[in-house]
Amino acid sequence: MKNENYHSAPSGAVYGLGLIGAAIYFIGTATTFWMGVLGFLKAIIWPVFLVYELLKYLGA
Repeated sequence: MKNENYHSAPSGAVYGLGLIGAAIYFIGTATTFWMGVLGFLKAIIWPVFLVYELLKYLGA
């Protein structure tokens, strides 16, 4: 039995950099502690916002 593992390190790096950038943006614009916490949670799921807006723009 052959054991093959495929890794996608470049996409993980892009997601990681996007997470850091989004966290800096959302936390930097927060006015209260809890808005900073919410900003961090938004930073975790930033691809959801990206795909949603892209599909809305494309009219899908």
